[in-house]
Amino acid sequence: MKECTFQQLNQSTKEIWNKNAKFWDDNMAEGNNFHTNLIEPAQLSLLDLRPGQNVLDIGCGNGQFARRMAKDGVKVTALDISDEMIRLAQKRTVENGALIKFLEVDVTDQQALRRLSQYRFDKAVCTMSLMDIATIHPLISSLARLLTPGGVFVFSICHPCFNTPSKKRVAEKIECGNHMTEILSVNIADYITPSAQKGVFAEGQPISHYYFNRPISYIFSASFEEGFVLDGIKEPVFKQNDVTENTKWSSWESFREIPPVLVARMKLPN
Repeated sequence: MKECTFQQLNQSTKEIWNKNAKFWDDNMAEGNNFHTNLIEPAQLSLLDLRPGQNVLDIGCGNGQFARRMAKDGVKVTALDISDEMIRLAQKRTVENGALIKFLEVDVTDQQALRRLSQYRFDKAVCTMSLMDIATIHPLISSLARLLTPGGVFVFSICHPCFNTPSKKRVAEKIECGNHMTEILSVNIADYITPSAQKGVFAEGQPISHYYFNRPISYIFSASFEEGFVLDGIKEPVFKQNDVTENTKWSSWESFREIPPVLVARMKLPN
């Protein structure tokens, strides 16, 4: 993509998230099913937070995970491209508010990221936002300078292997002896080529937003080039007790052998 295309995408991304901010805040609140059962436990495990540490929260949304981290006594600098998201995050943040600083920052803008150089961070986290960013290289290269030696970057994303633009969730009845067995699977036809598509977080979303699809190798290679090493990885799945009588077969709660998200920890050398 040309630089002007990135600028257009970033501007469009900001406008879209400003329009969707209230819907997101109303639906996310302090964590939906995905965050509570899959993302939060995996991220907290890989982050291994300690009181007094400085943490950079990238794409903080309504501040839900920033507030969760502050409960562990860490100091959080939380960034988002959407000024409306930042406003809602500040409005929601009452308890431990002194530990959290919210800033409107476009993390595709290297100059904006350089202005954070007054801080040094022990850890950074990006909760289900990396696939919302038009280009990740400015962020990754900046993190290599913003993190202390031995610092870690933990991110969660929609699992690239099972969330491509062409994905189809499939239910099949297969004859097995004298009974029928239901098999749930995901069918994909595109994976390796990075692409941008529009989609929704939930039904009723005011306007669709961009998803930037990248294979796992693309994301890891961008980190390896900046000196990071892969230091931990999780592919959480829903458990049997996460399914209720109202759960649709096509929802991710039903796919207990296919992880909907990938959570990874990248580490800098000491």
